[in-house]
Amino acid sequence: MSRQEDYHDIIRALSGRLVEAQTPIRVLDAVKWDDGVRQAFIAGKGKVLPPVDRAYYENRPLAFDPTEKKLEFQNIERDITRQLGQFNPAGQIMRRMCKEYRMVIRMLEARGTADFGLISQELYGAASDAFHAGDPTLADLGVMLSEYLNNIAERGDLEAEPKTLTAKDAVDILQQRLARVFGDDTVRVFESDGIVADAAAGADYIKIRADALFNERDVRALEVHEGLVHVGTTLNGLNQPICTFLSKGPPSSTVTQEGLAILMEVIAFASYPTRLRKLTNRTRAIHMAEEGADFIEVCQFYRDQGFSLEYSYSNASRAFRGSSPTGLPFTKDLSYLKGFILIYNYIQLAVRKGKLEQIPLLFCGKTTLEDMRTLRQLVDEGLVVPPKYLPPQFSDLNALSAWMCFSNFLNHLSLDRIEADYANIL
Repeated sequence: MSRQEDYHDIIRALSGRLVEAQTPIRVLDAVKWDDGVRQAFIAGKGKVLPPVDRAYYENRPLAFDPTEKKLEFQNIERDITRQLGQFNPAGQIMRRMCKEYRMVIRMLEARGTADFGLISQELYGAASDAFHAGDPTLADLGVMLSEYLNNIAERGDLEAEPKTLTAKDAVDILQQRLARVFGDDTVRVFESDGIVADAAAGADYIKIRADALFNERDVRALEVHEGLVHVGTTLNGLNQPICTFLSKGPPSSTVTQEGLAILMEVIAFASYPTRLRKLTNRTRAIHMAEEGADFIEVCQFYRDQGFSLEYSYSNASRAFRGSSPTGLPFTKDLSYLKGFILIYNYIQLAVRKGKLEQIPLLFCGKTTLEDMRTLRQLVDEGLVVPPKYLPPQFSDLNALSAWMCFSNFLNHLSLDRIEADYANIL
């Protein structure tokens, strides 16, 4: 066996250990509230805080021993350094993943305490974070987008179409469309009774909630968001022969994943105002909780927009799951808008600098933006293979590059000045 084959085997073995070690860590399962909490809140007309505290989570133990699991990641990280050295590119990514997973475990150990929200902010960010010095924060972005949406909300021609498609209809349409991208039997779409969201993506499948209703825009958004991005990047990660860690993603890859998914919705013309409102509301709800609002106040934020108590509970609970009804929020839902801005800026800069070959690598697995330069190096070394499945918008970069060239120029124009100049014609 050659030295190169030995080297590949070492990386593959360490990567395999990392993938196996993270298997029982299921963050959303560990932080969710059971249906009894929802039923009690609805029965109380939304006037009583849910009885979720530290003891609530202690009665729902994790599916693994956190002390042993943290030690396992510590040992993997130690062996990565021993076997690959301090500065090996693949080793640097894997070591950072080990550190992140240990932080995830610490967050889950802290469910129901103040530390839970603080660690969540370390992993996913906070609504008050700025993108760059002097730039607006995510909270500012949420308010700004809400104002735009309010300006167009009264237009009857932009109202959401009626939801006339059943779960079975959505399954049939998605199955046909995804088969054209991935091949006939690669991705399965099926109905499920056991999910809270309208849809959920797995490694090679998409589950559709059996009692949900959809319209054509909903199905198109699911096609690009869950199918082309979430399932596509998972399959590309599973297709990696050596760096198998790309098939699984820690929280830092969640920001990249959701940012890619929202960007795909936008450039595929699959997004729409109601969808955008959902994302901005999630960001604003998290910011409210960071500023001290409790569960009932966040729930009322949704009620004030005309949403039902059931819907308002469901969305408020997204912000407080893992925490307490008066605690700091779980900030994962910031990933959508935060990721969109970061990915959009990355692609803009790649086009400006003529580094178009970097862009498709976002899809080679569960990538993290800060690793992109290293991934380029790993592709050049033959340790990472380019993505097998790419959305059309990224497999042919002509249109995307042209759009980003215009966008780079338009960023230099002052909208305030334009608004004043156009006052007489708009």
